[in-house]
Amino acid sequence: MILEVADLRIVPERAAEFEQAAVRGVALHIAPCKGFQSYQFQHCIETPGRFLLLIQWDSLEDHTIGFRNSPAFTEWRALVWPFFAQPPYTEHFQLVA
Repeated sequence: MILEVADLRIVPERAAEFEQAAVRGVALHIAPCKGFQSYQFQHCIETPGRFLLLIQWDSLEDHTIGFRNSPAFTEWRALVWPFFAQPPYTEHFQLVA
C-alpha cells in the first residue's frame, strides 16, 4: 500500500466550494480507478486555504501511471484547478510500522 499525500493550497474565500468540488471529484474520478483503496480529506485549522488529500493506493504505479495518464486525471484536474492558489505538492509514503 502507498499513501499519496497531496498538499493543496487554495484561495481561502472559496474553501466551501472547493470542499464540495473535491469530494465530488474523488467520488466520480479517483475512486473508480484501479488500485484506489480509500481517502481522507483534511482542512487545516490554522491555514484556511490549506487542505491535505490523503489517498491510499495499491501501488505507486496505480497513481503515477494508471491514474495520472488517464482521462480521469484530466477530469479531476478540470474540476479542482480553478480553486488552487498554487500548484499542489504531492509525495508518496510507504508504511514502516
